[in-house]
Amino acid sequence: MVDATPRRMPPPPIDDACALFLDVDGTLVGFTTDPAAVRVPPTVLEAIGAVSDRLHGAVALVSGRPLEQLDALFAPLRLPAAGLHGHQIRGDAEAAAAIPDDTSAFLHELHRAAAHLAAAHPGVLVEDKGSSLALHWRAAPHAAEVVTGFARERIDGLPGYRLQPGDHVVEFVPEGSDKGRAVERLMARPPFAGRVPVFVGDDLTDEFGFAAAHRAGGWSVLVGGRAASVARHALPDIHAVHAWLRASAALPLAGAG
Repeated sequence: MVDATPRRMPPPPIDDACALFLDVDGTLVGFTTDPAAVRVPPTVLEAIGAVSDRLHGAVALVSGRPLEQLDALFAPLRLPAAGLHGHQIRGDAEAAAAIPDDTSAFLHELHRAAAHLAAAHPGVLVEDKGSSLALHWRAAPHAAEVVTGFARERIDGLPGYRLQPGDHVVEFVPEGSDKGRAVERLMARPPFAGRVPVFVGDDLTDEFGFAAAHRAGGWSVLVGGRAASVARHALPDIHAVHAWLRASAALPLAGAG
């Protein structure tokens, strides 16, 4: 029997010409039944900070979490960041301009209906992200079909939104936002402009980021063993990502020595 799984090599260390874009959940921190309960190990924060210093600030978080959650999770670091799959970009008010003004009533009704769904299926988690919403079923795998069916039905009445599937989650995401567009917007300004983009992520949402990095002449790193991906390198798990970041942080500056 032929093994159809792509054989991706581990990534090289980050060099001084790169710009680094990091997904968070499943890449830097593990998945839990409660996304608010995770913590970033201090040694990982230290390594990310050191890499950011080496790259003159060209390290960004690109996540489905809102910016306020990212800042709390990575404190005391305050990195360039794109939240809500690029609907929020720090310092870029135009990134959030694509949602129609009349969606608040739809979102309120969506949240109410989702709360009823979660009450009927213990273990389903409704995550309110302000301008978007996520439904998790990691703690209730039996509810996967019910949750995804609910999401497909409800998206028809929600203007300006699309569904974004992920690992045991489906999200209502602003239509004009994805992680690839976030990378492109960040790459258009300092300190990212002119660098080689490197995107690291694990989930379906990160495929947009991988593709954007490739279009800009960069490369990508898939975390985990998912076969169907455009990523060109791979690391097996978050612990390998941590080790790779620490190794990159330990490299001497170009010209030093």
